[in-house]
Amino acid sequence: MITKSVSETLLQRRSIRRYEYEPVSREDMEFVFDAIRNTPTSYNAQQYSVIDVTDPDLKQKLYELTNQKQIKTCSHFLAFCADFNKIACAAKAKGEHMPEIYNTADGLILGTVDAALAMMSAVTAACSLGLGTCCIGYARTAAPDEISSLLKLPQHVYLVCGLAIGIPRETPDLKPKQPRGLIIHSNTYRQGDLTSDLLAYDSAVMEYNSTRSGAKTDNDWISHMLGYYREALGYTMLEALRSRGFDPRK
Repeated sequence: MITKSVSETLLQRRSIRRYEYEPVSREDMEFVFDAIRNTPTSYNAQQYSVIDVTDPDLKQKLYELTNQKQIKTCSHFLAFCADFNKIACAAKAKGEHMPEIYNTADGLILGTVDAALAMMSAVTAACSLGLGTCCIGYARTAAPDEISSLLKLPQHVYLVCGLAIGIPRETPDLKPKQPRGLIIHSNTYRQGDLTSDLLAYDSAVMEYNSTRSGAKTDNDWISHMLGYYREALGYTMLEALRSRGFDPRK
């Protein structure tokens, strides 16, 4: 069942966007689901839910909204959602008042962190089996109202991120990551100038993009990320969250 060591699973992970037509076995997906269920969450509240999308027509509609081809070609598309609907239903069943935690910034963060942790549990479990995965954040921002409607999300539930899982049809080169000195800080946030390390990493990304196997680009890291941020300024996530019953005021 498990085909990779912990080291290989974590340190050789890469995003897979091309998959074989063969479906992932039920046994493998049950292992992934059990890993998701055992995710650590704040207060053990488990403020998340996961929608397993396998219906080809539904995957096609999600692809048309996001233009992310891996959604329609993967075996399973998992939608990780922050979820306060479950606890609200439980509170009602016991005649308890449901505090409006979903109307605070902390509540929004709680659900988002729980869903993100659950997704990483799924990534790790799937990769340990030799499966391919690709996290798709654009599933959250591309068309939030339309996707929420397709997935029939109730109020106080919103999509945090999507995850494609399938049998890999490619083994892309491993992308360079920031060095430890930019990621790991000792006791306090690193003091002093970060510029030289950041520029060195920028150059490493440019080198990777221009020499990697497959499609090559002249993208760097800094300008590419700033371009994404400029695009993201046009997203309407606050309005989308409010339509899902979230109105963070604190």
